[in-house]
Amino acid sequence: MVTLEVFKKMQTVRWCLRFALLAVIYSPIQSNLAAQSEADVNASIKKFTQVYEAVEASFADKVDPDHLVYRGAIPTMLRTLDPHSNFFDPKAYALLREGQSGHYFGVGMFVGATPDGHVAVIYPFEGSPAFRAGLHPGDELIAVNDTNTEHSTVSQVSTMLKGPRGTPVTITARRLGTPQALHFSVIRDNVPRGSVNHAFWIKPGIAYIKIEAFNETTSHEVDQALAHFGENEIEGLILDLRDNGGGLVQECVNVADRFLKKGQLVVSHHGRMSSETKFVAKHGERGREYPIVVIVNRNTASASEILSGALQDHDRAWIFGESTFGKGLVQAPFPLSGNSALLLTIAKYYTPSGRLIQRDYANQGLYEYLSRNQGHNNLKDMKKTDSGRVVFGGDGITPDEKYEVAKLTLLEAKLESQGRLAYFLYAPEFFAHHDTKIAKDWKPDTQVLEEFRAFIAKKGVTFTPAEFERDRPWIQERLREQLLITAYSKEESERLELQNDPEIHKAVESLPASKALLDKVHETVARQSKKTVVGAEARQ
Repeated sequence: MVTLEVFKKMQTVRWCLRFALLAVIYSPIQSNLAAQSEADVNASIKKFTQVYEAVEASFADKVDPDHLVYRGAIPTMLRTLDPHSNFFDPKAYALLREGQSGHYFGVGMFVGATPDGHVAVIYPFEGSPAFRAGLHPGDELIAVNDTNTEHSTVSQVSTMLKGPRGTPVTITARRLGTPQALHFSVIRDNVPRGSVNHAFWIKPGIAYIKIEAFNETTSHEVDQALAHFGENEIEGLILDLRDNGGGLVQECVNVADRFLKKGQLVVSHHGRMSSETKFVAKHGERGREYPIVVIVNRNTASASEILSGALQDHDRAWIFGESTFGKGLVQAPFPLSGNSALLLTIAKYYTPSGRLIQRDYANQGLYEYLSRNQGHNNLKDMKKTDSGRVVFGGDGITPDEKYEVAKLTLLEAKLESQGRLAYFLYAPEFFAHHDTKIAKDWKPDTQVLEEFRAFIAKKGVTFTPAEFERDRPWIQERLREQLLITAYSKEESERLELQNDPEIHKAVESLPASKALLDKVHETVARQSKKTVVGAEARQ
């Protein structure tokens, strides 16, 4: 017997099937086929209901309807279509919308699970209520108001910490080296999660902007950063899109509009059942035409690939780094009952020259798709930029100049695994015996490195004395970055890391190549204009 709760989930399954099938087969001249497919949907729902009833009646353990439907039936169905069509249950959909908005109300810190199962502060956001209250990375959260959280999940604690702006919350934490529990009285506030958190002068005349994602405020943040620099002062710009997984395409188009000329195409998309849609620069360049180098890597995806491809096709920027991920599928949101939603692929994105951004995903599993090496030019998708340079599509954006990131040694890889967990776990140990007031140019000395060596050995990291000595400078820098998060903030630590990033300084050396692209485009435009004038005179 199917309960009312499960019946509602059946309705969600029905809508997902309907959207998926209609996206594939529906058109105005296929009404008979559409009606037939509707019957197929009903038959499939009936079969699924029969299977669910059998599972609920006879399975050895108690059945969790959310897990079975939201984590099993629907995602598995969508995986047969493509790697990016996705279903969001109410909680996941709320988080998606929160991320796109660029802010939320709460205390402003990132929390996660420690190896022993406790929920701890990973880091508070700079300037947030939690930051001002004095919470530190590594603080274990043992209570929120009167609710004990020692056995709560990360999701449960995160929900407790969020709330209406202006409401109080008491956070109780356990800190290594402090015998008594610490109590923090925090007032919830608006917590902006900006997408442009780093914008600074690399050297006189050379500006740097890092875009971490594309949310509702990104183009405005880029405008603010450029205004802060003063565009008349900019002689070259480094635009960092490394690890930018994408976001709102319209915001990406708005950023491209800032650097392209009015009327230039930014991106287009079309599918078998959707007509071509074009996005163009509506306002055009509103500043000086300075050279731009865009830094990308294998985690540069989706909207950030659209921006990279547009600037490359119009020869407006020199693309530097690794080949990008290759995610160029258009997902349309379909809100469903119960505050859930379906993101279904309806089309594919193409750069201004007509290159397909999406890489091939046929005949492979999700793990293989996500983990395989990129950078294989599709010779069947060869196009040309505005100045006539040859570029390729079908596998992300290939950089104009490749930068090989140094491969990690075995010990470095062990220490980098699980998000630099070893450094994170060592930080509370360090500050239990040292003052947090360390200088920004401070570096771990021999004693600190020896303490860290003993710490990671105790945690089960295996290495030889020779391996540690070989990797000592690298370990010293990573450890410094982690300890500066507690001493200052995550954002300040990142700023200092970026200012010393060798890839960024190498990108600065490529600004003349970007300037040469601009000059070549001007020559091409002048030559075409001359031909147009000569042709017009000949026709008179």
